Amino acid sequence: MASPVRVWLNRTYAENVFFMDQLRRNPADRAVEIHATHGDPDSPVLAAADTADLEPEGLSPAGYVEYALAQCARRGIDVFVPRLHQSAVVAHHAEFEAAGTALLAPPPEAVALFRDKVIAYEAVRAIGVPVPPWWRVRTADELVLAVEELEAGGHRACFKPASGAGGVGFRMVTRDPFSLAHLNGFPSPSVPLPLVVEALRAAEEPVDWLVMPRLEQPEVSVDCLTGPDSRVRLAVGRTKNGRRRGFTLHEQWLAPARRIAEAFGLHHLSNVQFRMFGDRPVLMDVNTRPAGGLHQLALCGINVPWAAVRLALGDDPGELEPPFLGQDYAVVSGPRPLRPVSLPHQRPEPAAVTTPTPTAAQAPATAHTPAPAAAHAPATSAPVGLT
Repeated sequence: MASPVRVWLNRTYAENVFFMDQLRRNPADRAVEIHATHGDPDSPVLAAADTADLEPEGLSPAGYVEYALAQCARRGIDVFVPRLHQSAVVAHHAEFEAAGTALLAPPPEAVALFRDKVIAYEAVRAIGVPVPPWWRVRTADELVLAVEELEAGGHRACFKPASGAGGVGFRMVTRDPFSLAHLNGFPSPSVPLPLVVEALRAAEEPVDWLVMPRLEQPEVSVDCLTGPDSRVRLAVGRTKNGRRRGFTLHEQWLAPARRIAEAFGLHHLSNVQFRMFGDRPVLMDVNTRPAGGLHQLALCGINVPWAAVRLALGDDPGELEPPFLGQDYAVVSGPRPLRPVSLPHQRPEPAAVTTPTPTAAQAPATAHTPAPAAAHAPATSAPVGLT
């Protein structure tokens, strides 16, 4: 019998409990043991893992690499899926390989390129993929000029950090004065331009923002699985239009995503996002990691996390096509168990894995203790079909 595959996910999104579920339910019926680390003891990812550790806080990127190498040796990790400090980790891929751990991540050059959205837009435009107009701004005066140019063209301006992920820092600019309309109902991403200008002029340091037109729906996220030969094995689009979600294999979305993944060597799992600018799709963002919604492709009859792990281990799954496209669906929250307040939720370690004395910076392993039935958190979401 083949030994279990040990997979580690570090400080990842709560939605990746579904990524973990799919690894365990792989079509090869291969045993998979999952290790998870996080800074939040109440992350449902820790409770869903077979073994778990709290990550030490305050580590530099270099310090985190040392911690990660120690985790891989201590836990006997076969495949590491890094999110936190991904750039630093992939820069040391040779050391992880020497330790017997494969990194499920692109090479350092690709990760570095797509950390900066302006550099990424310039590179992507150079290979013929359409991008929206953009301005890089660092001061209040630069912001006002960019907004005025966009508004003169009939567009609504928005801004976001030049380096970031997950929509953090995204805001839309409005000329409406601040009033009770901004305080009624749910919080809005719209902010009055005078307030933004005032905040920038009062700031002690310049910002680094990307200002661009507000792009329209549909939003299409293309999940790509790419081999170390830079050939795409799988590309499927997930569509978002308000609450409604769906899937697409239309080449207007898939062809530019493949071009980006192959041209820049986005090995293993990546996610390329598009929206509409006028009547054509343009690039919105590129993620050099598995998307939080990757598990939704299970509705198309494919287990992408398992295919990615196979590829990382050198077992090429070949070109993959979904046998069907799932029906439209919505995403709703649901409960997931949490581990007890003070104890990691984990199974005994395999006897073959040696465990050195943990340092003060590492949370010690503790025997499995069942979580109390009341310890649930609606922190994750699952797709629900629309009828």
